[in-house]
Amino acid sequence: MKKIAITGNIGSGKSWVCELWSQRLGIPVYNSDTAAKQMYFVPEVRKKLVEHFSNAIYLSDTEIDRKYLADLVFHDETAQRDLEGILYPALFLDFEQWMAIQNAPYVLFESALVFEKRLEKQFDAIIMVSASEATRLRRAMLRDHCDEATIRARMTKQWPEEGKRLLADYVIWHENDDEDEALMEQIMRVHKFCGLNPQ
Repeated sequence: MKKIAITGNIGSGKSWVCELWSQRLGIPVYNSDTAAKQMYFVPEVRKKLVEHFSNAIYLSDTEIDRKYLADLVFHDETAQRDLEGILYPALFLDFEQWMAIQNAPYVLFESALVFEKRLEKQFDAIIMVSASEATRLRRAMLRDHCDEATIRARMTKQWPEEGKRLLADYVIWHENDDEDEALMEQIMRVHKFCGLNPQ
């Protein structure tokens, strides 16, 4: 079974592309953002995090202190590396276990930070979902109920789209929200050109 990463910057529409991929083609999608949040509560991961960062990370047995954590890693690159050094091995172990129970020719690993976190070598191919900056801004502002300045600040934490498109094996352009069939044509081309179609 092949492992394919699908990535895209904030507001690119990556999650909707993954939804179509799953609904129309039956391809399993592993949402790494959702899974990473769950990793905080895996007992051995929690033990390591508390030992390294103190119990201040947790508000309760089911909730982390996101503000405390964000402030911690934003101001301290070493703390961010240490945090990822604990979370990422657990995340990829979870991914491998999840993949082992799937029945498909390949799976998609959805992550916004494939290139930023140097994860390319973990996968057989990288798909980039892209859109214009204006479209990405509009989508993210509507989705997160944020102003433009807030979204632009988040954008600065991701690599520029142009560079990612050059590094990706395949690019899907998702500019129009109401053109699912045109989007599916691109998805099918990638499905075929990746050599992933079992037929």
